[in-house]
Amino acid sequence: MKHIIKIMALLVALSAFWISLLQTSVLPESYTWLLPLYFVVSLGSYGLLMVGVGLMRFPTCPQEAFLLQEDIVEAKGFLKGKGVDVGSD
Repeated sequence: MKHIIKIMALLVALSAFWISLLQTSVLPESYTWLLPLYFVVSLGSYGLLMVGVGLMRFPTCPQEAFLLQEDIVEAKGFLKGKGVDVGSD
């Protein structure tokens, strides 16, 4: 619940800032109307960057991979015992 309140407070603050820019004419009006679009594009770019960094830094776990392969072999043996065709090894 606290996270939602932080997000809502941030949105209110950004909206107030945007409305104040619209009213004071600090920036040209054509630029001011595009600020929400720039914000959304920037947020999307940041999200894609974080996904890319997360994929580049994804940890490899050789022990877990070995245990997973053992579980797969065990599950295939169990299913073959039940008469299920699990494909080739």
